[in-house]
Amino acid sequence: METRLSWMRKELDELKRLGQHRTLSVSVPAAEPGWIERDAVRMLDLASNHYLGLPHRLDGATLERWLASAAGDEQLIRTGSTASRLIVGGDPALDRFEREFAAFKGTEACLVFGCGYMANVGIISALVGRSGIVFSDRLNHASIVDGAILSRAELVRYRHRDTDHLEALLRKADPNKRKLIVTDAVFSMDGSVAPLGELVRLKERYGAMLMVDEAHSGGVYGDCGEGLTHALGLTERVDIQMGTFGKAYGCYGAYAAGDSIVIEYLVNKARSVIFSTALPPMVVHAIRDQWETVRTERWRRDALREKSAWLRAELQQSGFDTGESESHIIPLIVGGNEAAVAFARRLQSEGIAAVPIRPPTVPEGTARIRLTPMATHREDDLRSAVERIRRIGRELGVV
Repeated sequence: METRLSWMRKELDELKRLGQHRTLSVSVPAAEPGWIERDAVRMLDLASNHYLGLPHRLDGATLERWLASAAGDEQLIRTGSTASRLIVGGDPALDRFEREFAAFKGTEACLVFGCGYMANVGIISALVGRSGIVFSDRLNHASIVDGAILSRAELVRYRHRDTDHLEALLRKADPNKRKLIVTDAVFSMDGSVAPLGELVRLKERYGAMLMVDEAHSGGVYGDCGEGLTHALGLTERVDIQMGTFGKAYGCYGAYAAGDSIVIEYLVNKARSVIFSTALPPMVVHAIRDQWETVRTERWRRDALREKSAWLRAELQQSGFDTGESESHIIPLIVGGNEAAVAFARRLQSEGIAAVPIRPPTVPEGTARIRLTPMATHREDDLRSAVERIRRIGRELGVV
């Protein structure tokens, strides 16, 4: 008998048939760096975005240090901001951090958002409208795509990292329309890196704005973790940088950085800022702590780069398809959804946290295991993981 929600069961059953059904799990950090306990099972963490392995627990010593630095200002340790910043949610800690972080990024101003999804949706929908055009790399994150859709602008997707295709599309576009080129700096499911130099050239030639999503490159690239845009010396030529504090920084929140007029415009136009409660001051203080560690502990970036290069080379030599990866994100592309799910289950059964990445997150026929080493992983643990990955891959016929 049909019920009013039976359509949900049908759609969920169809997802299971297609190998695209997802479930939630519970994970907590284990005692050893680089390990987690997922659904009460101890596993080597090769699945998270915790690239630098920063401490991310609030202990008594940290809280005491925060209280001491507050110098009697209780605002710094409030657990909630209670309202939008345009009402009464503004806080001295957040205002101060934005000014400091803008200087770090080499921009005139900065604006903090609740999370990366809110930032991309808010920024893109503010910068372009019905009469605009968004040019988006085909493998950009879903939040970028959603931001373009919500903006009601025309969405034009160019082939992944194909600047010739992008130029052809720009050439055809109405020169009187507002144009925004958007790209991930490091692509989250492929580990490939955007051709930022060429994108800057094209945006300048065709009068477009350029927005770079540094979510997976912030903290990792640059002498102090400023991001890929800064590392390539392109800060002054990129109109807006967006990034998150929830990945390499091991915290929560996101930001937009750019010229002061751009940030002023977002304050007035970005709905995900205007109509959202501001981040709690306690979270802002945690972000600032993590940022200080990112800036000063360069060894984490060096270790991550070395371990990523070693792991990718070992897996490639074993016959795995790692696609165009050239960063700390290493996909093992297996093709079918069922193969990816089976591979992930076997890896998890042998103590490796790895999840199957399937459509619509990635294109049809390119399901994969996404591996992400951490700066704090021990070499012996990674060597042992490679042996297990190689053996299981052969047993399943993946390689």
